[in-house]
Amino acid sequence: MEIVENASGEAMADEIQVVPNQTSILIVDDMAIVRLSLQRILAKAGYRVRDAEDVRGALEVLDEDAIDLVLCDIQMPGASGLDLVKALRHRIPDTSVVMVSSLEDAETAIDCLQQGAFGYVLKPYQPREILVQVNGALRRRMLEIAFRDREAELAHKVREQTVEIRASREEIALRLISASEHRDNETGMHVRRIGLYAAEMARILGWDQQGVDTIQSAAPMHDIGKIGVPDAILQKPSTLTEDEWVTMRRHTTMGATILKGSTVPFIQMGATIAIGHHEKWDGSGYPRGLKGEAISLEARITALLDVYDALSHRRHYKEPWPEDQVLEMIHRGNGRHFDPHLVELFLANLDRFRAILSANPDEAHDEDPGI
Repeated sequence: MEIVENASGEAMADEIQVVPNQTSILIVDDMAIVRLSLQRILAKAGYRVRDAEDVRGALEVLDEDAIDLVLCDIQMPGASGLDLVKALRHRIPDTSVVMVSSLEDAETAIDCLQQGAFGYVLKPYQPREILVQVNGALRRRMLEIAFRDREAELAHKVREQTVEIRASREEIALRLISASEHRDNETGMHVRRIGLYAAEMARILGWDQQGVDTIQSAAPMHDIGKIGVPDAILQKPSTLTEDEWVTMRRHTTMGATILKGSTVPFIQMGATIAIGHHEKWDGSGYPRGLKGEAISLEARITALLDVYDALSHRRHYKEPWPEDQVLEMIHRGNGRHFDPHLVELFLANLDRFRAILSANPDEAHDEDPGI
């Protein structure tokens, strides 16, 4: 089968040609004389022909040979032509079906068409009528296969482009935060994990793919405002003074300021996360002292997962905590620091978050800021 496409990529039906010597047809009829008659008509036109006397025999032929079209009588002893059409429904349009029926079978023939048959011929038939119906059914089959393949190709291209867009978006987010992450010794893998954790939580919450993709790119930008915090505070190994804490806490509003005003959805969400990820469920957080659901969901998600990841890994001011201590801290923060529903979902799906943590370890040069 060869299909010529026009400039817009649409299949040109007029250019589709049936090549008989490359086309296999199966005749199904319980009467030998009918099978012989149809074989002669089709063989003379150049088609490759096989035959079967009943539905069972037809299915055996179809299992062992690549058949392009089945020409089948409707009324046969045992299983009928309609039964064969139903059995082949999952193979249409790869195998098209044309029914042969008497006048009194017209209603059944219509049922066959509704089940997927491509056409039918009424008895008594003329050789030309058989050939016209067969040719028409084969051309329709080729068109439907071409359309299906075209749709599959387009879907593949869309998937490829989606992957490229996601990768580009993630790269933009990581580049935006690269300056701040190196200044406070947080690792590139930390911010990548935050995105992966947040996307996983979004899936658990039932978000659509667009929402999942958006938060995966937005959550890593939660600490972008640290670019405006002095090194002496960011990298201080000891406890911060009250004044230093005031400065440190400004990274939330500075992050929102950096990201505000964008028309890009993931940057808009990044701004919301930046200003809200240090708010606490009980209202004791900063910078605005928001409480409960007044804190954006994406910020509540990031707050929980940021703590989980930060406690689980080495930082310049601490060693990694064992998992039982990390989980104990999350339990203590349930309903105080963290949204109780998110804590419940996190713990119920802990293996999924563990898998992300395990698959994305800090790299050796990230762990040692002296390298």
